[in-house]
Amino acid sequence: MLNIGCHLSTSKGFTHMGKEALSIDANTFQFFTRNPRGSKAKGIDENDVKGLLKIAEDNHFAPLLGHAPYTLNPASADLRTREFALEVLIDDLVRMEHLPNNLYNFHPGSHVGQGVEKGIELISDALNFILTPKQTTTVLLETMSGKGSEIGSTFQELRQIIDRVELDEKMGVCLDTCHVHDAGYDIVNDLDGVLDEFDRIIGLSRLRAIHLNDSKNIASSRKDRHEKLGEGEIGLRALTDIINHPKLCRLPFYLETPNELPGYGREIKTLRAAFQH
Repeated sequence: MLNIGCHLSTSKGFTHMGKEALSIDANTFQFFTRNPRGSKAKGIDENDVKGLLKIAEDNHFAPLLGHAPYTLNPASADLRTREFALEVLIDDLVRMEHLPNNLYNFHPGSHVGQGVEKGIELISDALNFILTPKQTTTVLLETMSGKGSEIGSTFQELRQIIDRVELDEKMGVCLDTCHVHDAGYDIVNDLDGVLDEFDRIIGLSRLRAIHLNDSKNIASSRKDRHEKLGEGEIGLRALTDIINHPKLCRLPFYLETPNELPGYGREIKTLRAAFQH
């Protein structure tokens, strides 16, 4: 079975998101843990959470993916910005335990002129501060496009972060197809080569989720602009090759294309029809 979902809004609650996922034939979804451009998070309604967990169990959902807000930067040169990132990350991981054994994804951060090595040090220090032995949530570093001073646009940078994390068994990677394409990895013409490189540097056992997006920009653009499936520079053929690849087909896929719910439903229908396993 293809494990596929999209990004859903938390505005109407967890149970509503589960019902929305079912309405478009999704069997998982991604959600922001709080306002993606701010710091406020809604209180946890235990009955609402139980409603989602029941839907997920009854319908054999793949892992759910919580996404940290975009404003976090644990690699910042500013102490207060780093402290804010830690506060949010700690609170998010506590909140994720209401949905045990799922995934939490974040953008590693930007070194803002300090240099990649310093940025990697700060990100790994943050992870060592927030991770706990008892947590059931796996924390994912997202592959980035490399715009500005972003860290994580190369597999080597992600590996260097993981190597410095003490509880590295709590760590994984989310591969974003738009981001790796924009970062210069040729997933259109050499998917096997890209996966071999990922396996050699990071290890495919660390790959726990895929953001399935087309890109508005050409390869190596380092711009990070998502496009609807089949309407960008990656193309539908390459994206269906990804969901059908024997090393990837069992992973959960999450759409972050510029769509509303009906558009996500059409994309999921297209992908399910193209899935060959």
